[in-house]
Amino acid sequence: MDIYASVAVTIFIASYVLIATEKVHKVAAALGGVACILILGLFRPAGPIISAESAFYDERTGVDWRVVFLLFGMMIVVSVLRHTGLFEFIALWAVRFSGGSQLRLLFVLTFVVAFFSPILDNVTIVLLVTPITLSVCRRLKVSPFPYLMTLIFAANVGGIATLIGDPPNLIIGLRAGLSFNDFIFHSLPLAVILLGVLLLAVSIVFRKQLRTPIDVEDALGDLNPSDAIPNVRLLLACLLILVGITVLFCLHSVINLDPSLVAMLGAGTMVVVSKTKPKEFLREVEWMTLAFFMSLFVLVGSLVEVGVITQLGEMAADLMGDNLMAGVTGLLFGSGVLGAVVDNVPYTTAMVPIVEQMVASTGQLSADNPLWWAFVFGADLGGNTTAVAAGANVVVLGLAAGAGQPISFWKFTKYGIPFTFLTLGVAWLYVWLRYFVLFV
Repeated sequence: MDIYASVAVTIFIASYVLIATEKVHKVAAALGGVACILILGLFRPAGPIISAESAFYDERTGVDWRVVFLLFGMMIVVSVLRHTGLFEFIALWAVRFSGGSQLRLLFVLTFVVAFFSPILDNVTIVLLVTPITLSVCRRLKVSPFPYLMTLIFAANVGGIATLIGDPPNLIIGLRAGLSFNDFIFHSLPLAVILLGVLLLAVSIVFRKQLRTPIDVEDALGDLNPSDAIPNVRLLLACLLILVGITVLFCLHSVINLDPSLVAMLGAGTMVVVSKTKPKEFLREVEWMTLAFFMSLFVLVGSLVEVGVITQLGEMAADLMGDNLMAGVTGLLFGSGVLGAVVDNVPYTTAMVPIVEQMVASTGQLSADNPLWWAFVFGADLGGNTTAVAAGANVVVLGLAAGAGQPISFWKFTKYGIPFTFLTLGVAWLYVWLRYFVLFV
């Protein structure tokens, strides 16, 4: 490794430390790292490390525009759906359906989050459901803590199921060539199993907090779920479009239509049908998230450019050798642990090219390679460990603090660590049975 590669690694590590510790806003840290590597390249005899070509056009080292536009399109879809009153309707219906049982209410909200996370992505669904949950708990005069923790776990578990369910899936899937249907086939069964594990775990852990019955009539009065929907015809039209988007996601490999184009097509159709003004749906797009993704792609691409990623990939492949199960175990639990220290999005972005090298060394380049799925499961489930390990966690805790119901880092971690290792253990058994025993 030459001096320029060493300095580039130092800049990369410094950027990640700033991202993980939140001493500097993550977008500023990522952009600052890109700027430092850009300056470093000015003194490199072999030429710049980052160029316009490598940053914006190269598939190995540049921004993956498919990820960016898929996220952008789905953000617009969610923005329009928000205005239909769908999520408020679901929350009010859940309270009515609970019949006064906190445990039943928790289960209903968990199913809602787990169901929508694979369709709308888990960060988006918690952004929508968390304020509703806080409002419901305030009306019912119960502690929101069990509900918020369960929503986070449900979002990260449900997000495993599809290509767009969790940002790490999107990064891994598009870079590895894994289709929407590949995720349905390989990940959905585990997500269903883990949802059952989650429901059992929270019913035991939070049994004391959920024991007190609630008075639904006193809390809601004459308020009906239907009151939340101002325009039923618009809601039905938007839901029909959402179904169409999901169908096209499933068929994208058959009709050769990239998921990013499906998302943009769906977003455009929904905007036209709803007649939503640009300032309304663009205001709710998470621009900082998109900027963060773009910066990370370029930052990791710079390490590919100087040869560091190739060397690390070769080292990982040598350590694995012919023992595929050892590689799967190390990748699953390693991703779970490291993804807990660093937000799983930057962790995944950095690891994708390394895992590509490991996969290539096995000679099994299809979607059936268990290394890819160990990577997906570890990165997603590691997001449950700490308050900063996943975007869904940060969103929920930020909204809770703003509502006067803060959850400390250590209080979150006290519940997050056991649940993470429980789910990682179940995921390991799933991978072992499916790919090494049953070979399906």
